[in-house]
Amino acid sequence: MSTQSNIRIFDTTLRDGEQAPGCSMNLAEKIEVARQLEALKVDVMEAGFAISSPGDFESVQTIANTVKDSYVCSLSRALEKDIDASAEALKGAKLPYIHVFLATSEIHMQHKLRMTPEQVLERTSAMVKYARNYCDEVQFSAEDATRSDRPFLAQVCAAAIQAGARTINIPDTVGYTTPAEMTDLLAWLQANVENADKAVFSVHCHNDLGMAVANSLAGALGGARQIECTVNGIGERAGNAALEEVVMALKVRRDLFGADSRIETTQIARSSRLIYQIIGQGVPLNKAIVGKNAFAHESGIHQHGVLAEKTTYEIMTPESVGVRVNAMVLGKHSGRHAFESRLAELGYALEPAELDAAFAAFKVIADRKKEISDADLEAIVSHRPQVLSPVEPSAQRYELEGFHVHSGKDVTAVCVMRLAHGDEVHEEVSLGDGPVDAAYNAVDKIMGTSEAVLESYNIQATSDGKDALGEVVVKLRAGEQIRTGRGLSTDIIESSILAYLNAANQIAAS
Repeated sequence: MSTQSNIRIFDTTLRDGEQAPGCSMNLAEKIEVARQLEALKVDVMEAGFAISSPGDFESVQTIANTVKDSYVCSLSRALEKDIDASAEALKGAKLPYIHVFLATSEIHMQHKLRMTPEQVLERTSAMVKYARNYCDEVQFSAEDATRSDRPFLAQVCAAAIQAGARTINIPDTVGYTTPAEMTDLLAWLQANVENADKAVFSVHCHNDLGMAVANSLAGALGGARQIECTVNGIGERAGNAALEEVVMALKVRRDLFGADSRIETTQIARSSRLIYQIIGQGVPLNKAIVGKNAFAHESGIHQHGVLAEKTTYEIMTPESVGVRVNAMVLGKHSGRHAFESRLAELGYALEPAELDAAFAAFKVIADRKKEISDADLEAIVSHRPQVLSPVEPSAQRYELEGFHVHSGKDVTAVCVMRLAHGDEVHEEVSLGDGPVDAAYNAVDKIMGTSEAVLESYNIQATSDGKDALGEVVVKLRAGEQIRTGRGLSTDIIESSILAYLNAANQIAAS
């Protein structure tokens, strides 16, 4: 990978982001995210930590065989077995990339690694050289770099570059540093690492003190030419630098940074929504770049200014990040051609079978809802693995046949549930603390999932209005496994049942 004036974007949504509590994804979801990251044009996507589990290995391997326009990376500790696993998982990659890390701070070396500085230096050199036997693009990360002794950190960086590392990453692993310190550290390293000109310097900042984006951009001012980040800033503890904020800061303030990125910014909003949908979280109203209020103006003075000249209060346009304004809406009389054209405008290219299923779901929802917005369409399409079932449903899956709920104030909720399983229809009645609880108890009775624990239940509307689609995401735990289920309907009880049923089916199949 050549060194360039632009800032490279190294996305770790599928590794650092996905390993955070509540953000786990199944293989199908990871593939969907990987394809979207490719459409977003990230330079590198870290697909996982191949040796950490068979599931992670499979994810890295499948993504490596799927993605062609971005480097696909696997994380490795500075151990031969880790690097071997990464290399094996990346065999099918058009653009393979191995990421090796080892801590360099005194606190990590003493208490975690139990290694001397000399041993860390030796291991760094040996493992980077070992990784270069497998591919050209090898990155070395000095874990907890911002709390490391600077002269020693410079030695480690020099050793890694000498051994063949093309990228040197300087992580703020615990979100400890400040922007001024980060700029100074990057500038100092490039001045004091003797072979610094032979590698690209990178930063990876965590958000423990709320400065991940600021520190990442400060690193760029200090000479970093790669920034590691995640969509929506998801990740360990308080998260990582948010890709959308980093990218748009570079674009809007190119005069300051003297560089941009190759990111297709019109894919930002879609990428953000996809991640929020998968992890079952709503978009904060005031979230920079992608929040509902990011381009809203309520103050009279602001409204007057925007109407007179947009740049009075908007430093970027909604369209530049893929937010459509005054978009055409569809309804129950809209035909397949209009539906397909609208999806194409939104950037979706579905297979014929997927399009058939999506259109069928659209017609069902259009009969219940007067107008279908872009947000509704995206919700329909994003739910296709769970909601848009194949024409011939699997005999192993339980399908919602029907339900009836009786509930009210000071009345114990009762649910009559009917689920189809192959050629059989099962019916059960259950009580509960409210309609959703009663419905879930009835599903448990039929499927035998009463031991499963509901970890989280999240509900949000996809658009405005009393007839808005209700999107429900649940996380269901059975033993050590957690499964995410999604449901979509204008009837929030139905959405809740579909989400729970989806998660319960995954548990039953595993």
